[in-house]
Parts: sequence; structure tokens; C-alpha cells
Amino acid sequence: MSAYPESTPSTTTEDKYNSSSTSPPAIIQTLPGLAMAGFNSSNAAPDATVTTALKASLDAIDAADAPLRELNRAIHDNPELAYKEFFAVKTISAFLKKEGFAVTEQTYGLETSFTSEVGQGGPLVIICAEYDALPGIGHACGHNLIATSSIAAFLGAATALKSSGIPGRVRLLGTPAEEGGGGKCKLIDAGAFRDKDIGAAIMAHPVTAHQFSDGYTGLAGLKFIASHKFRVEYRGQQAHAAGEPWNGVNALDAAITTYNSVSMLRQQMRPDERVHGVIEDGGSVPNVITAYARMNWYVRAPNVARADKLLAKVHKCCEAAAAATGCEINFITAPTYKNLRVNLPLCKQYVEDMATIGEKIMVKNDESYTASTDMGNVSFEVPSFHGTFPIPTEPNVSMHHPRFAGHAATDDAHRAAITCAKGMAMLALRVLTDPRLVEEAWKDFENFDD
Repeated sequence: MSAYPESTPSTTTEDKYNSSSTSPPAIIQTLPGLAMAGFNSSNAAPDATVTTALKASLDAIDAADAPLRELNRAIHDNPELAYKEFFAVKTISAFLKKEGFAVTEQTYGLETSFTSEVGQGGPLVIICAEYDALPGIGHACGHNLIATSSIAAFLGAATALKSSGIPGRVRLLGTPAEEGGGGKCKLIDAGAFRDKDIGAAIMAHPVTAHQFSDGYTGLAGLKFIASHKFRVEYRGQQAHAAGEPWNGVNALDAAITTYNSVSMLRQQMRPDERVHGVIEDGGSVPNVITAYARMNWYVRAPNVARADKLLAKVHKCCEAAAAATGCEINFITAPTYKNLRVNLPLCKQYVEDMATIGEKIMVKNDESYTASTDMGNVSFEVPSFHGTFPIPTEPNVSMHHPRFAGHAATDDAHRAAITCAKGMAMLALRVLTDPRLVEEAWKDFENFDD
């Protein structure tokens, strides 16, 4: 990935909000869940209370740094695949309980989801934590750091909320199976983001530090693209490859034809579109005509509409291969990962608060990052923040590279996660205390144009 473009200039509070408004924001009356006292513009917390709460959140995170480091390393050293993150959930739950927070496990019908919540009434901020790993290469996407930063942000915001008496709630939501399993998609279907009081959902992801220049130490709004995932099965007829090959119907031929057809399709694809696939099962011995073959495909584009069109073309390649070889075909679909909608009011607030602790953060990147996340689906449900924080790596080592996993275990990576956590804790408190920020975030959400 090329270096991110320069950030748009940070804005002041006066720039972000229309200070001439003298009546309660219209959006409070029109958007679902905002017609409540907690979102009344006249109920903003006093500046002194907010300042005290922000400092309390930072102090709480600093005080818990050592046990957070132990938690981070424990998750890293015990990588678990999607929906099998039992050690991670047990370890996180133990940490939270020791810090004085109640934890509910197996939430929303998922064995490895959990919640911990502090506060009363609205608004509500949901902090999403990921903790699944990759097959064979462990935490090469740094989800141990995501978990650490989200837990630290929750710890900071929740501690400040309890000590200040500020109304509202902050909820830590354990979101399993981001790596292809669509955990957040299932959580959405189960109602995890349906609470009428939600002001924002937030999280952040580690990236390689060499992608940043000009002194930037993070990115507030990372634009992920949409992704369709599917498997395709071909069923043919087994036969002896030497004795009677004419009696066989070769499923491997269908898979190879599909692969070649998609490779030719790339000539007509746009530069910001991606298709990649593998043959997961193509037979076991060469002297038997393969009766069964299976492929796994990812189809990506900047938004869902374009991904749908590209998916239709890839499906035609699969169907044509089946017809050409005489095989039966079956598609197995997985949850679609929608493109991530960057919420500018939330991003600008994060940038502003991070500047107070010496961090120079870009607001957003103009070009999409050609990867996908199920947090994109959340961004279609509620105003969402998905930032990034850089960790030191070698050049040409990025996420999903085997050596990225080693870098995700370093003290430097942990410090980056903790610094980001402070920004997210402050953002959560801003959402709880500033009705105008919530108003603007919901306006941006409602008016977003892909």
C-alpha cells in the first residue's frame, strides 16, 4: 500500500458545528433513537466535568498498562481461529472482572462473544474488540492489539464515567471471527447494534508504520472496500485416468477453467477492484479423474454496488466452466463485508483529541485501502469510527505477512495500541457529553453517499 495522502486540516469546534443554531437540532427529532433527554443539545456536560473525565480516562489507562501488556501478550501467544477464541474470551473476562467490571459471556447467540457495560441511559457508545487469528500465521493481522486497544479504551472511558456521574453508557462488545467468519454480521442480525440509544461504534486496527510520512502517527478514517466471499463446488464423475478417462467428468478441469477465466477477466477489471481465489480441493491422486473440486474466492470493490456487479461476472466464469466440463455446480456463500463508511465528525473529533496528547493524526485517506472488514457492515447500521495506529515493521511487511505477527508482539506495538486507546476513550466520552457531535455524526451517517 502506498503512503497515505496528507490529512485535511484539523478543525475547531466552531468549524465542526453550526454555532448559529438556537433551537434543538432537527436531527434529534427525526433520527431513530435520538429523541431523548440524553441527546438534547441543552444537556451537554459542563466543560469542567468533561475535562476532569478526559483526564480520568487517560490516568486509568496508564495505571492499567502493565496488566494490559500481559493481556496483550497472552492473546498473542495463544492464537485462535474464528469462533474458537475460547482462551481469548476467558482471558479478557478474567482481566475485566479483576478491574471491577461485570462480564456477560456467550452474548447474542455466539459462544465467543461477550459484553461488559457501565453507565445508565443514553447515549451509548459501543467499543468493538476483535481477537481472532489467522490460520498458520497467528496474529499476523494484529488482533491481539485490537483487543488491547479496545479494552483499554473501555477501561478508560468506563472509569471516567463512573467517577464523574456523566449520564450514558459505554459497552465493550467482543466481536469474534472477523477473519472471514463475519462475526459482526451475525451480531448485527442478532440485534447487537439495534439499541435506540447508540451514538457511535468505535474500534481501531494496527498497520505498518512505514506507510506513514510527514510525522503522522495514525489515521482516523480508513476506507476499507466491500468484499464478497464464496466457495464454489464442482461435482463430476470419477474414472480411471489411464484405463477409461472417457467415462470421467473432471471437476478439476472445471476449477482450472474457472481460475483461467477469472485471470482473463482481470484485463477488464478496474484498478481498484480485486479478485483472488484458491483451489481448496482438487483431487488426491493423478490416476483418478477428479470427481469433486472446491474453490474459495474473494471479490472486492470500493462499494457494495460495484462488488455486486463484479461478483456476477465471476459467477459467470464459474458457471461457464461447469457447462464446458459437464460438471454440476454449487455456490456456498459467506457474509458480505460492506465497504467502511468513514464518519467525518467522529474522525475529526478523534484527531482533535489526539493532538492534545501530542499525536498528529490524518483525518482520512482519499484512496480506499484494498482490504475489507466486517466493521464496514456496522458502519451501515450506526455512525462508526475505525481508526488505525502504526506499529514498527520491516519494509514490505504488512498485515497478513507471517512476520507481522512477530511485530505485533513488541513493546512498541503495545505502546501504539495504548496511545490509540486513549484517543478512543476520549472519543467515547465526547459522544457521551456532546449532543452536537452525536447530531453531526448521525447527519453524516444518514447522508453518506458511496
